[in-house]
Amino acid sequence: MSPAAPLPAAEPLAPQPVVGLPSPFLVFLGEVTTVPLAKTAFGVRDWRGDDVVGQARLPGCGVDLGVDELTPAQAAARGARALLIGVAPIGGGIPPTWIPSLLAALEAGLDLISGLHARLRDIPAVREAAARLGRRLYDVRHADQAFPIATGARRSGRRLLTVGTDCALGKKYAALAIAQALRARGVDADFRATGQTGIMIAGQGVAIDAVVADFVAGAAETLSPDAAPDHWDVIEGQGSLFHPAYAGVSLGLLHGSQPDALVVCHDPTRTTLHAYPGFPVVSLAEAIARNAEAARLTNPAARVVGISLNTASLDEASARAAADEIGAAHGVPCFDPLRFGLDALLDRMLAP
Repeated sequence: MSPAAPLPAAEPLAPQPVVGLPSPFLVFLGEVTTVPLAKTAFGVRDWRGDDVVGQARLPGCGVDLGVDELTPAQAAARGARALLIGVAPIGGGIPPTWIPSLLAALEAGLDLISGLHARLRDIPAVREAAARLGRRLYDVRHADQAFPIATGARRSGRRLLTVGTDCALGKKYAALAIAQALRARGVDADFRATGQTGIMIAGQGVAIDAVVADFVAGAAETLSPDAAPDHWDVIEGQGSLFHPAYAGVSLGLLHGSQPDALVVCHDPTRTTLHAYPGFPVVSLAEAIARNAEAARLTNPAARVVGISLNTASLDEASARAAADEIGAAHGVPCFDPLRFGLDALLDRMLAP
């Protein structure tokens, strides 16, 4: 979810081992001017807030996490162990304007964590400074394992996948909240991260959009392996079937996840795709039908069980009215995972 305004504090994700990433973090925002480009920063703040000691911004930055402004040296003095790049510019590159900040963090004793397509280790000045200072570079978007071609064979256990009418509107937040709510009910459930921010929150996962196209569905199969019959894997969705750039990764994830349940994520105030003004947002009816159709290639029983709304730009009354109207129109529970409860969705998921 990419909020238009600061969100209420989310409940902490239930304890899970964070694999290999040093924390706490100083979150770096560069000079981004829009909140959607800083969705990594907001995700880490909202779901791992205790691990965020502050933020570092460059002149012209128009995004504020509402935490202390710190230099790398100040952050290190407060216990930070890493500078985490919290922005994701289109294309996933690392601008030259960032390099002095990255080098200053290394000099202050901080490791670097990035989820961008560009690798920290491929920047000579950064690589050389890290080697000289004994610092570590974490490029979490790039897996160190090879993935198989998908088999399409059914796996045991239950799976829910979040899908969307667009990018950057709440698929990760919905999946995190659903996994947390299931565990609160005593259900054995895991959040399965498929993007860089989810990996930074959960400590493990696969950045699906960095996998070679032929292996995307196989990576999704690997991410949610055979499990106990009553175990739920709640899988973070990526992109949108209706996005001109990212539909491919969405389809591969749908096929490889073999979801029993789908939750469609939607921003009721958005009329065109984010950063693609020539493309209108499709109707929820079309999103429900097309995602269910695609999922049924590998799981004929796949069904849409709910609609998750990003209502950050609406007041409470308007948000509830929108959820009531949309839920009634489509015959499924409709909710905002950060504003009102998930009980009706869980009841539908867990019904015999």
